[in-house]
Amino acid sequence: MPHGNSIDSDPSSFRKYKQPGQLISTLEEESPNLPPSTHAPVKYGELVILGYNGCLPSGNRGRRRSRFILYKKEVPNGVKPDKRYEISAPRSAQVTKDNEKHTIAYTLSRHQTFIEEYTTDFKTDMFQIGRSTEPIIDFIVMDTVPGAKCQEDTVISESTISRFACRILVDRDPPYNARIYAAGFNSTSNIFLGEKACKWRTEQGMDGLTTNGVLLMRPKGGFQATSTPGVWREVSVCGNVYWLRETRSSPQRGKLVESENNILEDGTLIDLCGASLLWRSASGLRHTPTQELLDQLRKDINRARPQCPIGFNTLVLPRNRNVGRLLSENSKQPYAYLKCGHVHGFHEWNSKDQEGKEERMCPMCREVGPYEPLIMGNEASFCVDSEPPTHAFCPCGHMCSDKTAKYWSQVPLPHGTHAFQAACPFCATPLCGDQGYVRLIFQDPLD
Repeated sequence: MPHGNSIDSDPSSFRKYKQPGQLISTLEEESPNLPPSTHAPVKYGELVILGYNGCLPSGNRGRRRSRFILYKKEVPNGVKPDKRYEISAPRSAQVTKDNEKHTIAYTLSRHQTFIEEYTTDFKTDMFQIGRSTEPIIDFIVMDTVPGAKCQEDTVISESTISRFACRILVDRDPPYNARIYAAGFNSTSNIFLGEKACKWRTEQGMDGLTTNGVLLMRPKGGFQATSTPGVWREVSVCGNVYWLRETRSSPQRGKLVESENNILEDGTLIDLCGASLLWRSASGLRHTPTQELLDQLRKDINRARPQCPIGFNTLVLPRNRNVGRLLSENSKQPYAYLKCGHVHGFHEWNSKDQEGKEERMCPMCREVGPYEPLIMGNEASFCVDSEPPTHAFCPCGHMCSDKTAKYWSQVPLPHGTHAFQAACPFCATPLCGDQGYVRLIFQDPLD
């Protein structure tokens, strides 16, 4: 009888993988910002890019990786507002040349500029995120291409991510609150908002938004099995929270949300208009399944010896599939009809009738839908619980638990200038079908 396998396993110690099958030996290899210290570093949290299953198509290297860990720095480098004043445009050029001072310059007109100077804040650490490869950027983020399997797939003609997209300041003392701000300081320690930029006066001075904006979404109820998506907001250069603009780059800001702040909570999504990042706090990660647990759950599926109901061969779910290489037709790789959930091996039943079509008919129930290889969802930070991977996203075939599939199928991720759509967190492919995911039905061995 076909059924959904039940899996029960206990988590074990955490092992980190740099690339599929490659164990990371030190913390330094995983995060280039790790401070040199003989003591265990204080971990603030992690930023994980949606659309990658544990590794970039080109591999995780240096400041370009699918996951970035924020550690407490040896020397604090945070900044806080100090002086505010208006000067003539010619003088502003002299002020912003001082690399020792962090400044935000708001161009009011061709002849007038509002300057906000910042001074060192010894109570915070600053981390900067953006597309620029300059040393001032801690975490380099490029545009996510849905379903990219190799480095060539990630090439785009024009990026919508800012070179200096945003900055995060983390309190160096417990509870290590992390606050996000739109825009990052460039190599000369400046942020410029030009004459046409969306900006306005406030009681404290000035504030503004970046061209394509930095959006936030906090889940309701934390990041766990019972969580539901929250409402998308936009964060300003000074860290204030606003309703979304009519379009991503509209010159008119949304309404101020006085009841909300810019503190990142576990499970907060950050969208940079081209890439979405998930913030996982150190405390929240303690409840996240380990890499070894995910591997154990995969082994439990294989231990049940599921069979292809057509070829009667035993199927084996690999730990990490080489997505850049086509699977052979004789592979033990499980495939699933993602309309009904029936799991098979690779076969050509009815393939001639379906030639040239993206969907195929399931021989078990005659449902027509995507026919894709099953891929284990290996990025543990995307999981809302530690339950077995009994479901798969449609149409990509990434496997995860029931609650994880349900949560991400309800998350409206920004798409384009003003659209939203749910997508698989492991490959960023837009979801399809009634729910966006399906329960998998494995065939028991006949013996």
